Amino acid sequence: MSSTAEKATLLQELHAAPELLLVVNVWDAITAKVVAETPGTRALATPSHGIAASRGYPDGERIPRDEMIAEVALIVRTAGDLPVTADLEAGYGDPGGTVARAIEVGAVGANLEDQMKPLAEAVKAVEAAVAAAESAGVDFVLNARTDAFLKTDPETAMAEALTRGRAYLDAGASNFFVPGKLDEDQVARLVGELGERKVNLIGIPGSIPLARAQELGVSRVSYGPWSQNVALTALAKLAEDVYAGGGLPADTRKLN
Repeated sequence: MSSTAEKATLLQELHAAPELLLVVNVWDAITAKVVAETPGTRALATPSHGIAASRGYPDGERIPRDEMIAEVALIVRTAGDLPVTADLEAGYGDPGGTVARAIEVGAVGANLEDQMKPLAEAVKAVEAAVAAAESAGVDFVLNARTDAFLKTDPETAMAEALTRGRAYLDAGASNFFVPGKLDEDQVARLVGELGERKVNLIGIPGSIPLARAQELGVSRVSYGPWSQNVALTALAKLAEDVYAGGGLPADTRKLN
């Protein structure tokens, strides 16, 4: 079994490699097992929204931190030698302490949201997270996230994102996560100004093709709550088909 430090180094290497890192988000032990055993999987990521929903909480740090960390720990154990990066929302009011807790259970990377808080406050959160990882002696992959394209005016979103991206990377973040439906020109500008293999995207309906994201120098694409929505869509369709007199899809696989 690889150590936490070894898995952290591997995750850093995967983010820096020329090949685009793809992570399909998982939210519990069985989804972690299925994705971990799928050929091509090199790392796992957790979605805060997906974990919260599976435990009956709305998104937005409504789930207690202890419950979130407990689920991350279970996913890490299920993942074996695969590195796991966890979505820790905005750090639950204690970004340094939350990152330290995640490292204790074996996570070697994390998303940290800025929630469009004042820049100085958001930078301090990044610095606290970086300091916690350094104190633990782990080459932790901190994926600092901005909601600029989700919560600000489209006319100012790019400038805001670039300002925050530079600040977070300067504060020690490994990568910069920019969720939203970005077009090729927007992605190219972000990568061009912040650096190749530094910008991470989310895969959503209408996202740019993965091959193009790699060509533009994107580091990673993850799927957040969308992987859970794919699974829930299949479940809803099964229920609908059963109630209409049908049954299991012919291509159903026995995965648990």
